[in-house]
Amino acid sequence: MSRRETDPLRTLADAEVAALVQSARSQSAPAAEVARAKALLAVHSGLDYQKAAAAAGRLSGDAVSRLVSRFNREGLVALRPRHGGGPEPKYTAPDRERSLREASRSPTPERDGTATWSLSMLRNALRSAPDGLPNVSTWTIWRVLHEAGITFQRTRTWCPTGTAQRVRESGIVATTDPDSEAKKN
Repeated sequence: MSRRETDPLRTLADAEVAALVQSARSQSAPAAEVARAKALLAVHSGLDYQKAAAAAGRLSGDAVSRLVSRFNREGLVALRPRHGGGPEPKYTAPDRERSLREASRSPTPERDGTATWSLSMLRNALRSAPDGLPNVSTWTIWRVLHEAGITFQRTRTWCPTGTAQRVRESGIVATTDPDSEAKKN
């Protein structure tokens, strides 16, 4: 037997029911959103919180009770997960945009010391830039690039194996490793 519902589900608009049905049937939405939509639809159909939790594949009727309260306050936004704990992210949207702008720029060997970006070289460039991010980590850069859909395998530029450009007193010199063919095979 479940406890008395202190915050029952409010009357849903037809558009909300349609959106919940669409989310509950979704094959591409995150599993947490699908389960929340199923639980809310079960409560809407008249099931108590414990049975609604079971219908959604969850164990806790209390979690459904909290979901219903949140849905009553926020609407369909309640389906999406919130921040899961830990410190709040300290890099803002402009900081992330700055990282993406730097990553999309082709590095110059004279200024950046590299012909292709690695995470550590990108970190160094961001830290040393006047408008850069002095404390950014390689993990933060990787996460920002990953969230933007940029992966190292798909977007990197390739340098010929066995050749490198070195800075000498006379200028930039192309050096060749005589054993590079043996290393390739």
